[in-house]
Amino acid sequence: MTAPESPAPAPTPAPRLLRRVRFPGQPSLYDVALADGRVTEVRAHTPEARTDGGPSADLEGRVLVRGLRDAHVHLAQWAVVRRRLDVSAAGSAREAVRAVQDGSAALPHGELVTGYGFRDGLWPDAPHKRLLDALPDGRPALLISADLHTAWLNSAALALLGEGGHPTGVLREDACIRATARLSGVPAQTLDDWVRDACEAAARRGVTGVIDFECADNVTDWERRTAVGPPPLRVAAAVYPEYLEAALARGLRTGSPLGPLLETGPLKLFTDGSLNTRTALCHDPYPGISLDDPEAHGLARTVGDELVAVLRRAAAHGLTPAVHAIGDRANELALDAFAEAGCVGRIEHGQLVRSEDFGRFAKLGVTVGVQPSHAVDDRDVADQHWPGRTARAFAYAGMLAAGARIELGSDAPVAPLDPWLSIANAVARTDDARPAWHPEQRLTVAQALAASTGGRFTVRAGDPADFAVLDADPLTAGDDVLRRLPVHGTLLAGAWSHRES
Repeated sequence: MTAPESPAPAPTPAPRLLRRVRFPGQPSLYDVALADGRVTEVRAHTPEARTDGGPSADLEGRVLVRGLRDAHVHLAQWAVVRRRLDVSAAGSAREAVRAVQDGSAALPHGELVTGYGFRDGLWPDAPHKRLLDALPDGRPALLISADLHTAWLNSAALALLGEGGHPTGVLREDACIRATARLSGVPAQTLDDWVRDACEAAARRGVTGVIDFECADNVTDWERRTAVGPPPLRVAAAVYPEYLEAALARGLRTGSPLGPLLETGPLKLFTDGSLNTRTALCHDPYPGISLDDPEAHGLARTVGDELVAVLRRAAAHGLTPAVHAIGDRANELALDAFAEAGCVGRIEHGQLVRSEDFGRFAKLGVTVGVQPSHAVDDRDVADQHWPGRTARAFAYAGMLAAGARIELGSDAPVAPLDPWLSIANAVARTDDARPAWHPEQRLTVAQALAASTGGRFTVRAGDPADFAVLDADPLTAGDDVLRRLPVHGTLLAGAWSHRES
């Protein structure tokens, strides 16, 4: 006879008062009163503090900060990557093939092998379909680069796409996105379950909000997910140009509520490609590429009058533009377009920027969303492909000093969705035994934490009751602790989305 299942534990009631909390860098204890998902009062702790009959939570001197927000994620891809074969350690195309051979042995016969994470910018050999054709049983294989801009397929996978005649099996930019979507899709219900798991994992790290830049019909996908139940964090669902007309027909604006904890995000546009793929648009040519090559300086996508027209149209309808720009020429063109369009918005990545453009972000009201883990992951690629210019690459301190509003993100799955890794990498500018890479561009912990919490990490009356409860003070934690900072709990709109037992 099967023993009866134990009843599920009752959810922890939402507190009306957080007692005995500390704020970063402060020894004093405070009480924080909550009502209707917001902070109503912050006051010095008193032992006799009581709520109006509601529950309270004694946090025993733990550190309270505003909830962390990842300003750039691709949630569905992050959810899927958590289940893909990791080939990120490969130092060459042949090493990547060996990793695939080892990792695919346990898969059912004939099943597509999907790997993720290769970085070929420094490889001594080039990815090619014939190398992946060595897999046993003619198994199809799809490998996706760490920056999501390159797909490497073997002949069997190309045949599934109807592109068996492709000369190399290496697809970039839009062709990469299409191939990945066609070959590695999963049923919507499965994907939604995986996305929820990924959101719950993010909540365990203190995350209370994300901007989801997944290359998909995000509004439709997230409305489907929230119809089942609210997510464990706030989601701003970005709109892509192919879905712009549908969004405008519905009257959607950036910030428009779409469901519980769900709102319309910005309109995502692209001016160039990526560094590792050597398609980031730069003033200087890439070393080793003939000047006769039309992509010697990178790849221009939506720029000039075309970009200006889209910015104006989006802004006129209340959609904030978010423009992907990585190379210095791309960032210059994006800022030029914002100036001509006369609207505010965002630039995503801002990896290589002319120093004379640093001050234009603040002048034009353009937020720059940056991903500090890219600075440490791509330092060697930048040194090779952007020689002589890396003093203004990932130049967070320089842009901040010039008045720019900086928001930190992960670009997951390009880097893990963990804000403490992003903060630590912004502060240390290294994640290995080497010295900091361009230490003059490091942020302080306070600056990085503020850039992860909406501009300030301190808690005030009137704030949404979105918090991370920490077992260590990030302002005084060393690098090792900061990277793995222990999160005791996360509150979203005043209710626990995560709490350690």
